[in-house]
Amino acid sequence: MSKRTVLLIGLVAAVAGVWQKGFAQERFLVDEVVAVVGNSPILYSEVSDVSKQLVEERRQMGYTSDRDPFNEALEHMLTQKLLYNQAQIDSVQTNTDDLPQRIEDYVHQLVEAQGSLAAVEALFHKPIFDIKEDLRKKYEEMRYAQEMQNTIQSKVKVTPGEVERFYKRIDKDSLPIIPEQYVYAQITKYPPSLKEAKQRVRERMLELRERILKGARFDMLARAYSMDPGSAIRGGELDPSPKESYVQPFADALSKLKPDQISEVVETDFGFHLIQLIDKKGNRYHARHILLQPTFTDDELAATDKQLDSVVNLIRLDSITFAKAAEEFSDDQYSRLNGGLVSSYDDIGMASNENAQLTPTRFFKENLPPEDFMALRNLKPGEISAAFQTRDQNGNAQSKVVKLLEIIPAHPASLKEDYLRLEQLALQDKQAREFHKWLNEKIAAMYIRIEPEYRNGDFENKAWLK
Repeated sequence: MSKRTVLLIGLVAAVAGVWQKGFAQERFLVDEVVAVVGNSPILYSEVSDVSKQLVEERRQMGYTSDRDPFNEALEHMLTQKLLYNQAQIDSVQTNTDDLPQRIEDYVHQLVEAQGSLAAVEALFHKPIFDIKEDLRKKYEEMRYAQEMQNTIQSKVKVTPGEVERFYKRIDKDSLPIIPEQYVYAQITKYPPSLKEAKQRVRERMLELRERILKGARFDMLARAYSMDPGSAIRGGELDPSPKESYVQPFADALSKLKPDQISEVVETDFGFHLIQLIDKKGNRYHARHILLQPTFTDDELAATDKQLDSVVNLIRLDSITFAKAAEEFSDDQYSRLNGGLVSSYDDIGMASNENAQLTPTRFFKENLPPEDFMALRNLKPGEISAAFQTRDQNGNAQSKVVKLLEIIPAHPASLKEDYLRLEQLALQDKQAREFHKWLNEKIAAMYIRIEPEYRNGDFENKAWLK
C-alpha cells in the first residue's frame, strides 16, 4: 500500500548494533575514539561491531575479502558519519516517526533472547533507558545518512548516449551474463461470483466495524482477521506516511478522519479496509487498518477454471487465436489488449527511458510468480497450459492460463536485446562515480581526524588520509 530506496553502503546501516553477546562484552572491555568526522566521534567498539558483521555476512554469502575487515569497517563508518553530518548541514528531512516502535520491537527481541529485561541490562552494563537512547541515536544517524545519499544519487540520470558509451567501454569478456528468460502471454479470469464475494466481505467488515464501535479493540481484531500479513502482526499498524503514498480511496478516507475515528468500509484494488487514524503530524498519517479480500468456495474457483479451459479448447481447435481470446475474455487490463503478452510495468517505472518499445517482456525465472513458473516449465514454445489458481498483484484470487512464447537462453548482454539491464548498470556506474566525486569534495571541506595508529590500514579512498 505504500510506495524505498536502499542505502548502498548498507553494512554501515546495519542498525550498528545487531549486538550479539560477544559484541556487547567487547564494548566494555576496551573503547576509545579512533576517528572524528565533523561533530561525530567513531568509537573502537563501533568499528569492531561492524567489522564482525562484515565477516559474518560474507561468511554466509560464501566469500572473503582481501582487505582487513576492521579497516574496511572504519572506512564504512567514516562515510556514514560524513553523510550524517552533511545531512545536518543541508537540513535534509527524513521520517523518523517509526523509530520508537522499531526500537521497542528490537528491545523485545533482546529480552526474548536473553530471558529478561534485567539480563539485557546486565549484558550492556547500563539501564534500559540508556540502551534505547543508544539505539535511537544509531537508527537516526543511519536514517539521515541514507536520506543524504539518496538525495545525491536521485539527481543522477543517464541518457541513451551514455548507456551506449558505457556498453562500448566494457571489455567484451567482462559483459554481464543475462540468465535464461521467459516470454509468455496470459488470460486471467476472476470468479464470476466476484460480485457476491465482495458483498460477503463488505457485510463482514460492517460486522467488525460495529464490534469496534461497541468497544472491541481495533488492534486485536486486526491481529485476528486482517489479511495484510505485514501489518496484522502489529495490530494493523502502518508506518507514518504522507497521504500521497497510499492508493487513492484509502488516502481519501484517511484524510477525513480525526484521531481514534474509524472509517466506513473502504474498497481499493487490494480489498476492503477499515481504517483508524492514530495521529497526524504535518502531512504524515499514522494509522491502523484491517484488510479483508473476497474469498471463494472450491466450487466457485473450479467453475472459473472450467470457463478458461473451455477457452483453451477453442484456441486449440483454431476457432479463435490466443490474442483474440485474451482481448475478449481476459480480466487483466494491461495484457488483454496486447495479445495477452505479459509485461513488467514496475520495471518501466524504474527505467529512465520511457520508449514503449523497451517495455520489459522478458522474465528471469526467479522473478516469475511461482504458479506461473510451475505452469511454464512444463511447456514448449507455442504450447498453452491448463487453467490454474493464482492471485493477482494485489492478492486477489483468480484463474489463469499461460502460453509460452519464447525461452531466451543465457547470453552476454547486448545493447539491442538487453537495453534496460544495461541502462540500470550504466546508471549505477554513474551514481557511484558522482557519489565518489561528491564524497571527496566533502572530505576536503569537513573536519576529519583519524588517530595515528589507525591511519596505516588499506583505505580504498586515500582522500580520508588528508
